[in-house]
Amino acid sequence: MDKKKGFKNVIVSVVFRVLLLVATLLTRRFLIQFVGNDVNGLNSLYTSILGFLAVAELGVGSAITFCMYKPIVEGDDKKVAALYCLFKRLYLIIGGIILLGGCVLMPFLKFFAKDYAELDVDLYLTFALSLAAVLITYLFSAKTSLINAYKNNYISTAITSSGQLLACGLQILVLFLTRSFVWYLVCAIAAALAQWAVTEIVTRKMYGGILALKEKIDPETKGEVVKNVKAMFMHKIGGVLVNTADSVIISAFLGVALLGKYSNYIVIASALSSTIALCFTPLTSIIGHLYVEESGESLRKYLHFFHTFNFVLGAIFFLGYYAIIDDLVTIFFDSAMTGGLLFGRWVTFVITLNYFIQFMRQATMLFRDATGTFYYDRYKPLVEGTVNIALSIAFVYLFGLIDEEFSVVGVIAATILTNLFICHIVEPHVLYKHAIHYTPKYYYIKNYFYIALFAAALVGLHFCHVSMESRFNELLVNGCIAVAVSLVPILIAVLTDGDFRHHVKALRERFRQKHRKPIKED
Repeated sequence: MDKKKGFKNVIVSVVFRVLLLVATLLTRRFLIQFVGNDVNGLNSLYTSILGFLAVAELGVGSAITFCMYKPIVEGDDKKVAALYCLFKRLYLIIGGIILLGGCVLMPFLKFFAKDYAELDVDLYLTFALSLAAVLITYLFSAKTSLINAYKNNYISTAITSSGQLLACGLQILVLFLTRSFVWYLVCAIAAALAQWAVTEIVTRKMYGGILALKEKIDPETKGEVVKNVKAMFMHKIGGVLVNTADSVIISAFLGVALLGKYSNYIVIASALSSTIALCFTPLTSIIGHLYVEESGESLRKYLHFFHTFNFVLGAIFFLGYYAIIDDLVTIFFDSAMTGGLLFGRWVTFVITLNYFIQFMRQATMLFRDATGTFYYDRYKPLVEGTVNIALSIAFVYLFGLIDEEFSVVGVIAATILTNLFICHIVEPHVLYKHAIHYTPKYYYIKNYFYIALFAAALVGLHFCHVSMESRFNELLVNGCIAVAVSLVPILIAVLTDGDFRHHVKALRERFRQKHRKPIKED
């Protein structure tokens, strides 16, 4: 496995993600301060709707990038070029589908925003601007995936993240100068255009030979690509329906004001989750090449290592999230520091548990995308999405009998049940059966043990929470408590996983050999 390039991909991704986390939080703070939390909720609704429309793209990138691994390893530039040309055409078609879908959906926007009439915002203009910013990215997505297929994720990450940082900087500036939501959205379009220009320059310099070849894909490879695209599309549609449906249901049934409040918690949880997920996603091409070159036994050992590593990261970060999230929301988004944007602790508890359970799928999803086994569980997402939506709507009414805010708990509870009893069962089974060729029994036991271990630690942390007059002091104290509490489940996990200890020991030994000073001869 190309550990050096994998390490570089991870480090660059994490550094940029941390910068983006800070920039995103600051941008949202100023959006709430200068335009209002209701408009913040509307912006979150647009993001969810566009995420749903982008389901047309889901699977194309992963499926075709997976098909590129073998010809890249074999040095078959003509086949890589043919796949790139196919990829480019598909993305243009996808962009057209999303544009059409956005235009069709536009007249119905008012039904998704329960209390839109109270906002001084042009729904149709602002949605059209959000749609335009997303469509521009499809004009250079093929080139981004070409970079990733060659294991140079750190380059595409730097370009994409720099574009997003530019957007945040411009948005903060125009919020100060104009207090306009329209100009806020125009900044995203300008940043996307700049990102497109840089991507064109970089790919033409690095892969000019590939881009110059106008090859046609052979029927056999085309059939394999179409099969993988269809499978990945069906596989990821469940994730879109789950994540998008939650926000849309809250907005449609409870209003954009409550969605704005909820989105403040979610933007931090999502940013945190996506940041630590970058310890996995940049390694997809590395694992993909490993799958081509080595045996299933090697994959199994690496999977066990990444699964425990998955838990270690999740335990530290999500216990920390639960400990300090109320303080972060108040400090970043509530300029008057009144606590008016806070949920009750029971809502925070289920949000934390939900994101941890979803994050615990990272290891299997990394190996699934890298090995192409997404074809074999292609019907699972349809069941996942349907069950989640049905449960969410039912729980909104059921939990709403207790309290309106408790309705949010119902929506999240539906997502938790969907993940536990569908995703965490089907995905490992398919991966083990078709790529690793080994029984997943040990994986199941360890996985649900880890989830139960985290839930117990979360309950313990709840009773250790300290309230103080100063939000900053409270954040620091509770953050330290969370780190201390997280050491207990982490120690238990490490002591019970021999594969994890073996790989850590091997990495430590390589590091020592690399930095060992040579002995001088007399």
